[in-house]
Amino acid sequence: MAVPVSSPAHPDIAPIVAITGLDKTYASGRQALKRIDLEIRRGEIFALLGPNGAGKTTLINIVCGIVRPSAGTVLADGHDVIRDYRAARAKIGLVPQELSTDAFETVWATLRFSRGLFGKAPDPAHLERVLRELSLWDRKDAKILTLSGGMKRRVLIAKALAHEPTILFLDEPTAGVDVELRHDMWQMVRRLRDSGVTIILTTHYIEEAEEMADRVGVIRSGELILVEDKATLMRKLGRKQLTLSLRTPLPRVPDALAGYPLELSTDGATLVYTFDARSGQGDLAALLRRLAEHGIDFHDLHTQESSLEDIFVSLVRAGA
Repeated sequence: MAVPVSSPAHPDIAPIVAITGLDKTYASGRQALKRIDLEIRRGEIFALLGPNGAGKTTLINIVCGIVRPSAGTVLADGHDVIRDYRAARAKIGLVPQELSTDAFETVWATLRFSRGLFGKAPDPAHLERVLRELSLWDRKDAKILTLSGGMKRRVLIAKALAHEPTILFLDEPTAGVDVELRHDMWQMVRRLRDSGVTIILTTHYIEEAEEMADRVGVIRSGELILVEDKATLMRKLGRKQLTLSLRTPLPRVPDALAGYPLELSTDGATLVYTFDARSGQGDLAALLRRLAEHGIDFHDLHTQESSLEDIFVSLVRAGA
């Protein structure tokens, strides 16, 4: 069952991306998207999560005007992406998954050409700022074919920012880059958001969404099954576990405690209580009182919360 999509926190402020009734069926008959309704808030980082083939890239390509929808409308900063394509596309920067750019051009020439492609007047100062922000300034005269994979990905981001878009799509932005560079890019994305750019990213790294996103959307088999503030999502759908290390092993969980979701380890030395993250401390206190009443003592305890990855996996499996 699909989870309701949340409404924007500030309904009086027009969303920067508004998607209504979006469908896409390819000539083969495969329906890639099914009635997508989504509003992206101005100035947020929005993470779109889903397994391979769920429709993430199709959705991005439609918003960016690369693929035509079968039905529905998309507005980018107020411009219809079909009827007013040029104005809409000028608002959007796209960093694709593939490292595709002219390998024999220099970094500087690539950025200058990309800016001109959108009808922007030359602005060397802006291009220099972008390259410095991405630690590429000292490589501005290097041919792209001489750069490492991580550097090429930075060039794609610089190219997408050359025409000063207000919306930036990052399709798997850190795929194939090392951990250190990934963290550097996270910091760069936050600075972009702070400067007023709205960021929409798809990622296979759930850690990336958990670290950066303000809101999270989950797409499964072409359907948007959930959109929620990250903190609210983890509070509503997350679960906690309390692990108790017992002083004296138990042969089994007493019948009187059957009402609690308790699991006993095979050696009887550890008792695990799984509960909803929304549950108050009263439930936990009541359990500890019941344990004491039955003479069950422990010498250590610790709690663990679900990660965003746990929640994502449970949502995707629910529809499998």
